[in-house]
Amino acid sequence: MMAGAWVLAAQTRVTLHVDATKPVHPVSPMLYGLMTEEINHSYDGGLYAQMLSNHVFRTNWAGVESWGLIRNGNAKASATVDKTTGPSAALPTSLKLTVDAASMGNEAGLSNPGYWGMVVRSHTKYAGSFYAKVDGDVGPMTARLVSDATGAVLAQAMIPLHASAWSQYNYSLETGAVPSVSAANHLELTVAHAGVVWLQLVTLFPPTYHNRPNGNRVDLMEMMAAMHPKFLRLPGGNYLEGDTLNDWYNWKKTIGPLVDRPGHMAPWTYWSTDGLGLLEFLEWCEDLKVEPVLAVYAGYALKHELVKPGKDLEPYVQAAVDEVEYVIGDVTTKWGAERAKDGHPAPFPLNYVEIGNEDWFDTSGSYPARFTQIALALRKKYPQLKLITTTPIKVSREAEPDVLDDHYYKSPAAMFDLVHRYDDAPRNGEKIFVGEWATRSGSPTPNFGDALGDAAWMTGLERNSDLIVMASYAPLFVNVNPGAMQWPTDLIGYDAVKAYGSPSYYAQCLFAAHIGDAVVKSDMSGAQDRFFTSATVSEKEHVLHLKLVNASNHAQTLTMTLDGAKAGAAKMWSLHAASFAATNSITQPEVIKPRESTIAVSATAMRHTVPAYTIEVIDVPVR
Repeated sequence: MMAGAWVLAAQTRVTLHVDATKPVHPVSPMLYGLMTEEINHSYDGGLYAQMLSNHVFRTNWAGVESWGLIRNGNAKASATVDKTTGPSAALPTSLKLTVDAASMGNEAGLSNPGYWGMVVRSHTKYAGSFYAKVDGDVGPMTARLVSDATGAVLAQAMIPLHASAWSQYNYSLETGAVPSVSAANHLELTVAHAGVVWLQLVTLFPPTYHNRPNGNRVDLMEMMAAMHPKFLRLPGGNYLEGDTLNDWYNWKKTIGPLVDRPGHMAPWTYWSTDGLGLLEFLEWCEDLKVEPVLAVYAGYALKHELVKPGKDLEPYVQAAVDEVEYVIGDVTTKWGAERAKDGHPAPFPLNYVEIGNEDWFDTSGSYPARFTQIALALRKKYPQLKLITTTPIKVSREAEPDVLDDHYYKSPAAMFDLVHRYDDAPRNGEKIFVGEWATRSGSPTPNFGDALGDAAWMTGLERNSDLIVMASYAPLFVNVNPGAMQWPTDLIGYDAVKAYGSPSYYAQCLFAAHIGDAVVKSDMSGAQDRFFTSATVSEKEHVLHLKLVNASNHAQTLTMTLDGAKAGAAKMWSLHAASFAATNSITQPEVIKPRESTIAVSATAMRHTVPAYTIEVIDVPVR
C-alpha cells in the first residue's frame, strides 16, 4: 500500500492555468509599503545619519556614556555634567569642560567613538556643529577625525571660540585619501589653553540622502527605494505609545530646531533624541516618493496606563487634529505656518490616519470610546481622510473606521498555514491594513525559511488585494552590533560601515517591483503542500507577473497554461537556497540574492519545474 501510494502521488499531474485576459479584481495601488519605529537602533545609530553617540550628554550610572576625557601630555582638565545651564529650555543641561592647564601638544578635550564605531571614507566632507558657552580665552577648538588603530589624523578643523553665553558653532571636516574604510575611528574636540567650555548638542554628519541637512543614511535610503514602496507608516508601532503616558510620541516636541527638541524615552530601552522628528519623517516620504500613513496617539501606554475618554482625552484629540494640520494644512493655518517656518511650505499628501496602535492590549475596554472621540474630531475637520482602527470595534456609524490594522508575527510553518487567511473573508466591512507582519526564525535578520514564509504570505496579500489595501513588514531595520538589537527578526541589517539585505528583503523587492494592477483568474490542482502562486497583470505594460513559491524540499513540476501569453522568452528572477537555515549576514551579505534569467514561454501548455526551496518571479509578455 505504501509503495503504491507513493507511485500514485508521483504520477499525479500538477496543472496551473492562468488566464491573463480575465481580471478578477484590481490590485490595491498602495499594497506594499514600509513600517519602522525606534527599535534596534533604527533611527539613532541607524537611518538618522548623525554619527555621534549620546550627542546630548545624557548620564547613566557610569557617567556620561560615549564621551571620554582627553588629557594629552601634561594637560590638566575635568569634565562634569552641569545641570544649571544649557542652550535651551529643551536642553537645560550641558557637559562642563574645565581646563586648568593646556598648550599645543598638551591639549585637553573630549572624544566620541560613534555608534559602535565611526566610518570615515576617502575624499568626503563631514558637517558638524555644537553649542558652547565659553569662560576665558581658551582659544580655538580643534575637531579631528582620528584612526583608532594608528592615531593618524584623517581630517581636522579649527573652530574659533569667543567668550560669551550660549552660541552655535559649525565646522566641517574633509578627508583626503583614507587607507581603508573602517569604523575604527573617533572624533576629538580639544583646546590648547586654560578656561571653561560648556558643550551641548554636538553633531557630525556624513553626506546624506539628497544632501538634506539633518538627513538620512544614503545606503539605507537606497535600499528602501529598491523595495518600491508606496507608503511609510509613521512614527510606527510601540514608539507611538511609549511605556508610560509621559513617553508618548509628542510630535510637537520633535519639530523645529534641534536645540528645541528635548527627546524622549523610547519603549525599547534607550533614549530617542528626536533628531529624526515629524518633519524628517515626512521628508523621508518625500524623498522616496511615498505617501505617509500617519498614526496619531490615542491615549494608551504599553504599561497599561491610559487617558480616560472625555475631558481627559481632549488635549490628545487636539494634538491629533493639529498634527494632521501640520502635515496637510496650507500656510494660512497655524500648524501649516509652523511647517513652513520649519522649511517646508508645501503640504504633504495624506489619505490614511491610524488612531493608536495595537489597542487590543487595552484590557479596560476604553478603545472604542477613545477611537470615537478622536475619529469624530478628525472627520469634522478632515472628512476626506480614511481612518484606521487597531482592533475590531463597534462604534456609531459616524465614527466607523474605514480600515482595520491586522498584525502577524509567525514561524515559517505557521505562516504557510496562514496564507489563505483572507481568501474567504467578508468583503462588506472595513478594508484591511496588515500594518505589521513578518516570518520570524532567523536572527538578526531572516533566513531563507523566513523568506519562503514571507513570499508565500505575499501571494495571499496579492490574491486578496481587493480587501487588503496596504501591508508592511516589521521591523525594517536592525543594527547588528552586540547590544544594539532588542527584537529579531528584522529585514535589513547594518553596522556603521555597511548594510545588507536579508533573503526576505530580496523577496520583498521582487514582489513589489513585479506586480500588476489587476489579479487575474488562475487555478491550480495537484500541487504539493507549501507550493503557492500569485498572478497579476499590468494592463499598461502588457505583462503577466507570475509568482511561484516552492517552500518544500522537493522540486515541483507544473504543466502551465498561460492564456493570453505571447510565445517567446520571458524574464525570470529566482531566489534559492539549499535549506531553511541559509541566510545573509554583515560579513556574507550576498549568499542569497536574486538571479535573473530567461525562460521559453509557449502559447500552449508548457512544463516548468520549480526547484526545492525556491521563489520565482516571472514576467510574461501578454497580448
